[in-house]
Amino acid sequence: MVSPKSKMAAATEDPAILRRNRPGTKAQDFYSWPYEPFEEMDSTLAVQQFIQQNIRQDHNNIDKILEPPEGQDEGVWKYEHLRQFCLELNGLAVKLQTECNPETCTQMTATEQWIFLCAAHKTPKECPAIDYTRHTLDGAASLLNSNKYFPSRVSIKESSVAKLGSVCRRIYRIFSHAYYHHRNIFDEFENETCLCKRFTVFVTKYNLMSKDNLIVPILEEGPGESEA
Repeated sequence: MVSPKSKMAAATEDPAILRRNRPGTKAQDFYSWPYEPFEEMDSTLAVQQFIQQNIRQDHNNIDKILEPPEGQDEGVWKYEHLRQFCLELNGLAVKLQTECNPETCTQMTATEQWIFLCAAHKTPKECPAIDYTRHTLDGAASLLNSNKYFPSRVSIKESSVAKLGSVCRRIYRIFSHAYYHHRNIFDEFENETCLCKRFTVFVTKYNLMSKDNLIVPILEEGPGESEA
C-alpha cells in the first residue's frame, strides 16, 4: 500500500499542469500556468491557443505574435488571427458605446472624406457608427463560424481563405472611426492591447488590404514600431 506521504511526494515531483482558470481565481492570476510550446499542444484549437498565449505573454511583441510555427498552414494561421482580432475588437466596441451613439455619430465615418455603407442589409446603406460596428462584428462572426466556408480549424480551402480580405476591410473601419472621432477611447484601448498596430502589420504582411485603405497612421507613431 502506498502511504499518503508517498502520494504527495509523487504529485510534487510530477504535477499535472491544468491550463484552466478555476472558479474563484482572481483576475490577476488568470492564465498563470507555464508557457507551452506549440508542438506540445494536442488540440484542434492549438493555433488559437498558441496565438492567445503569445498575446498574453507580451501584447507589444507583435513580431512574435504574428510569427507562425514552423510548417504551419498559412490559411489556418490567417483565419485564426482574424478570429482573434474580431474577438478583441468587441472590447473596443464596448468602450465606444460610452460616447458613440446614433445621435452624435449618425454615419460610419473616418475623417470627412470617408463614409462607409453597412453591408449587413439587403442593400448596403448608411448606419449610425455604433450600429455599423455591431453589424460588422456580428457579420464577421457569422462568416468565420460558418460550417459552409470554415468547417475545419485544421485545414481551410483556398476559396474560403480568399474571403478573409473583405472581412479585414470591414472591421478595419472600426479602428479608423475610433481613431478619428473618439481618439481618447482609441488611445486608451490601443495602449492596453496594441490591437490596431498588430492588425495593420498583419494585413500588410499578408497583403489582405491595400495600403491606401490603411488610414490610421499607427505604424508612424511612437518608438520601436514594428516594420511592415
